[in-house]
Amino acid sequence: MKTSPPAGQVLRGTVHLEGFGLHTGSAAILDIEPAAQGRGRVFIRDDLPGRPEITAGIAQVHHRQQCTGLRQGKAEVLTVEHLLAALAGLGIWDAIIRLSGPELPILDGSAAPFVEALLRAGLRPGSIPSSFFKLMHPVQVQQDDSWIRLEPASSLELDGHLEFEHIMLQDQRFSFVFGQDDFARELAPARTFGFLKDEERLRKAGLAKGASLENAVVIDDFSILNPEGLRFANEFARHKVLDLLGDLSLLGKPLLAKVKSHKAGHGLHHDLIRKLSSESQEHKIVQMDQMSNDPLLMVCPPELHRA
Repeated sequence: MKTSPPAGQVLRGTVHLEGFGLHTGSAAILDIEPAAQGRGRVFIRDDLPGRPEITAGIAQVHHRQQCTGLRQGKAEVLTVEHLLAALAGLGIWDAIIRLSGPELPILDGSAAPFVEALLRAGLRPGSIPSSFFKLMHPVQVQQDDSWIRLEPASSLELDGHLEFEHIMLQDQRFSFVFGQDDFARELAPARTFGFLKDEERLRKAGLAKGASLENAVVIDDFSILNPEGLRFANEFARHKVLDLLGDLSLLGKPLLAKVKSHKAGHGLHHDLIRKLSSESQEHKIVQMDQMSNDPLLMVCPPELHRA
């Protein structure tokens, strides 16, 4: 089943998943429910008094170097990027997401379990989003030798490049074009990864308490420690693109742009979406009827296009 491009899908049933948080190590119960069009993606902390809501939007982004966190008032949710990527990749822009604790379950470290559960719950064609976040001019953010550059386009194209001082990660790239490539098959299964040498430092910082070979690709000085190996030869670059998709979806609308990233992480992703949201001359919110002459590769299959 081809599951891209991402727009105009509505969740039919409820998703229930359980696991452990990657960073907190705490048990995590997650329920995803359908929401009315225009509601957006809203997290609800069922474990806190008053069951506070946290909207998945730019204003709620709480900087975390190792993951994306959202905060509204005193309530916070961590490691939201894989689920947000799954929702965006399937074209689901409205959902109620209930949590039993501060962090989403990491599951196998990719977006694939979320995608599989959402597909099992059932999707139906919904209304194409009435507006899109269309880039008008090139935009770039940079920190040292890491950068992300966006150029105007009529679809969403993601290109991720990474370099590490490691024999297995010296140069990897992956490109994904919505409307041409299969999200569920080519992007969603890419797992998060980490270096064995960083384990002690991360745990001392209160991070990666739930990390294991079951939910992350772990690399020592020379090899992959996971007995099953990699799912893709360039799985690391694919996962970087997956994280980028999840973070970009915090714009709240489908983005039309060609995005190139080099050695970027969540911190730079957050800088980018804040820049886009604060500099209106770089983009405009366009209505569907203004885009009739565009290819609209980002829009769902032809039978969903009701322009």
